[in-house]
Amino acid sequence: MSTESLYELMSTQRAIRRLRPDPIPEDVLKRIMQAAAWAPSGGNRQPWRMVMVHGRDLKTRLGELYTRRWNTFVTGYRKRFTDAPEAERQQQERTIAAGDYLASHMGDCPVVAVVCFNPQFMAVTDADQDRVSVVGGGSVYPAVQNLMLACRAEGVGCVLTTLLCMDEPAVRELLGIDPDWFTAAAVPMGYPVAGGYGPTARMPLGELFYRDAWGAS
Repeated sequence: MSTESLYELMSTQRAIRRLRPDPIPEDVLKRIMQAAAWAPSGGNRQPWRMVMVHGRDLKTRLGELYTRRWNTFVTGYRKRFTDAPEAERQQQERTIAAGDYLASHMGDCPVVAVVCFNPQFMAVTDADQDRVSVVGGGSVYPAVQNLMLACRAEGVGCVLTTLLCMDEPAVRELLGIDPDWFTAAAVPMGYPVAGGYGPTARMPLGELFYRDAWGAS
């Protein structure tokens, strides 16, 4: 793959929530999973596992849990854009509509990857800081990003969501997840209903990167 192709994949990796029920071929799915396995992790411990949920009943139940959380989330999310310009409100309504579609069709997705982690295998170097600990995620989410980039390369739509983590006990029971393992994300996967991937909207580099000191350009 050329450098240009890699950058194109990253710059067009949109969240795809409208997914067709068509199955993902096993060879395609295996390449996507292999990409996730190549991701770096602290000490190469790979403290993550993914339950690739294919069963219709299991996906439907995940969808029911997701829908309840999504509906609550959307109520607050809409309020954030009450006074926004019309064009921005319309864009957010399109995003919400796509989320509604995912919530009501998760049972139809070919695969939902439920990402799990085991903190015993992590060097959580910020555990004693007076803030939310994030370091452990550095050994989990690179695998999720690899998974999603591979989906992009294969033309498979996907979206990262953490709403199901709010129902972790129910998800663990549903999927028989071992007691020492917990949930970090879910990634519904499938071929896009419509156009799928395209240019992303992100903040400019000058607002994200500083030189030598905070806020310096």
